[in-house]
Amino acid sequence: MVNAEDVGGALPGDALSRPVALRDDVTAQAEAWPNARLLRVNGAGQVRLSDGQLILESAADYYSRPPTHAVLLGVVGTVHEWAVRDEFLTDASMESADIEVGDLRSHGAFLDAVDAERYLTAQALLMWQDESHFCAKDGAPMTITSGGWTRVCTACGREEYPRTDPAIICLVHDGADRVLLARHANWPVRNFSTLAGFVEAGESLESCVAREVAEEVGLVVSDVVYVGSQPWPFPRSLMLGFHAIADPRDQLIFSDGEICEAAWCTRTEVREALAAGDWTSSVDAHVLLPGKVSIARRMLEAWVLTGS
Repeated sequence: MVNAEDVGGALPGDALSRPVALRDDVTAQAEAWPNARLLRVNGAGQVRLSDGQLILESAADYYSRPPTHAVLLGVVGTVHEWAVRDEFLTDASMESADIEVGDLRSHGAFLDAVDAERYLTAQALLMWQDESHFCAKDGAPMTITSGGWTRVCTACGREEYPRTDPAIICLVHDGADRVLLARHANWPVRNFSTLAGFVEAGESLESCVAREVAEEVGLVVSDVVYVGSQPWPFPRSLMLGFHAIADPRDQLIFSDGEICEAAWCTRTEVREALAAGDWTSSVDAHVLLPGKVSIARRMLEAWVLTGS
């Protein structure tokens, strides 16, 4: 059976030290700023990398003190690490041929645990900042506090915090040797994955699994089991992985328009698809699956290996 240990390791979220008290300690922030490091992220979520690692630069080279729009990611050893939105990550910023500009989808599979958490935290918080300039209660401007982790309304004092949107992702199988792979209507012809969707208000995770599978492919599922999670900053999601059982004899119905194609595949077929590469591959394969950065691939790999 697929379990959390099999799926674990996909973009872990506990590599950075996150001292909450430091976010409001402006004196400590200022004292540590000369040695602090800065991650620059552009509006497309792209960062600079070298040899598969994020490039963090001297914060003091860009600002004399922590700017209000910066995000305190955490601490590594005694070094404070921050992130800012910076639109100037262009070819002109590449001082040498080994520097690249990329994002989670293009380079995520190569990031180590600390770099993955740096990127995920920075992207999620900066996107939240981009979209929360005004108070939802009275429309007044919001100021940024707590090292980028809080916004406060300038009129009513209301506080807002970064939002995380829960979404389920489910590996539907028949309890034996077949798994359901589906293609979203907006995806290229060969790109398949597991089923996913956002949790609605007032809905349990298990109910969301049943509803999303029914809406997307018309199947009734049973034996819904949680297997693991993954932060996913597109824009601020937390992917909660499940597997569930359905009957391959039931008719597939694409009622909500999101899924345009789905098929039951054997373990051998999934193994062959995994070996062929991923969505970025140009190989001649009928089915391509998500890359290693995705929990969907982790779940499929675990299902192939466990034999149940």
